[in-house]
Amino acid sequence: MQRISRVRSALVTTGIASLVLVTSVAAGAASTSGKYNAADAGAVPSTYKGTTLQVATDATYAPDESMKGTKMVGFDIDLMKAIGTTLGLQVAENNVVFDNILVGITSGKYQIGNSSFTDNKAREKQVNFVDYFQAGEGVYANSTSTAKFNGFKSFCGLKVAVETGTVELTDAQAAAKKCSSSKKLTILSFPTQTVANTAVLSGQANVGFVDSQIAGYIVSVAQGQFKLIGKAVNVAPYGIATPKTPAGKGLAIAIQKAIKTLIANGTYGAILKKWGVSSGAIPSSRIILNGALS
Repeated sequence: MQRISRVRSALVTTGIASLVLVTSVAAGAASTSGKYNAADAGAVPSTYKGTTLQVATDATYAPDESMKGTKMVGFDIDLMKAIGTTLGLQVAENNVVFDNILVGITSGKYQIGNSSFTDNKAREKQVNFVDYFQAGEGVYANSTSTAKFNGFKSFCGLKVAVETGTVELTDAQAAAKKCSSSKKLTILSFPTQTVANTAVLSGQANVGFVDSQIAGYIVSVAQGQFKLIGKAVNVAPYGIATPKTPAGKGLAIAIQKAIKTLIANGTYGAILKKWGVSSGAIPSSRIILNGALS
């Protein structure tokens, strides 16, 4: 990946080997912090002004979001900070298991979900989305594996590791229905991506199935223990989630304005370049309110 200055990986024994990935990313010359924009800030609903917005993120998905010691880092984290600066808002990141994030938003516990959410119709029924990135789905395996991936039929007969609540889980479940009884697809679903990686590393699973840039990152920092197989499939947008309330709708509109500003002033591009994910850049942000493109 671009601009990664130091990578350290270690195997920690917790019953089975666990892959721990810790990354230090060199700062780029271009600004990644954003700048206050009064016009964009004017779109923020009064409900949220002067408060600290609670952001839910599952920090097991490097380089998008992960933990470095006690600090949450990643391109999603930098982007959310830049959005907050642009809108004059204070944001507090909360490390939340992925499958619990949308529930937390709909219950009012969190105001924003920022965790590499693929924007799809099922999720649009629960929250508003502001699209900001695009990614496909990728497959990785142990470096010694003979498994191949040429589409979902390739999963038949394999044990596939995924993170619970992800699009990959849904897609693997759909693929399993098309496999014969003599060549079943076994899905191993785990609460975090870190544990899913461990399952592949230990041989519990044959392959891991995850967003394409995450698969590339996992391979890049694993010191030769993993490899990518096949090509990315199902390229789709990522969205930042807000509640389906009047204030949540207004917040989504403000976030979209901020993202457009960050794209225009180069901050967005600098953040993606810093984390080596420039290939997922989008030219402009779209917004989905109450399940409809707005």
